[in-house]
Amino acid sequence: FFWACTAHVQVISFFFFVHRLILIYLIPVKMLLGEFPKRELLLKHKLEHFMDIAKAVRKGNLVLFSDALEKHESFFIHFGVFLILEKLTIITYRNLFRKVYLILGTHQLPLKAFEDALRFMNVEDVDIDEAQCILAGLIDKNYIRGYISHQHQKVVISKQNPFPVVK
Repeated sequence: FFWACTAHVQVISFFFFVHRLILIYLIPVKMLLGEFPKRELLLKHKLEHFMDIAKAVRKGNLVLFSDALEKHESFFIHFGVFLILEKLTIITYRNLFRKVYLILGTHQLPLKAFEDALRFMNVEDVDIDEAQCILAGLIDKNYIRGYISHQHQKVVISKQNPFPVVK
């Protein structure tokens, strides 16, 4: 009877370990597709490393994002998910720029507003060209629907679904 109980405990702990390992690789990929893990799931499987990352991406907080990546860098590198998580930077930019759009409440946004948002998030060496470059990348990847008017120094965002769901 003791042997059976011990074997049962070992099987359960093995499945917990395997389930956790699967989640370590699945969570970053799902976040790239716009699906974020629930806090309860992360706590249950002792994956708190992902909590600040998910929160930062959702809120468009570049400071929290870079701090969380740096804080848990060794864990992410050990499991080989660091580079996947770095790709979430573009979605974090998208969500930050979405907030700029919501605050200004117009479809013609000055490039200066995006530059200021990046400065507020402590992005180093940011200028209007850097903001344009990031916006061009977001538009190219269809994270933002719109175009950049260089003549007027504005970003013109689509009136219908300007920030499509991340896929």
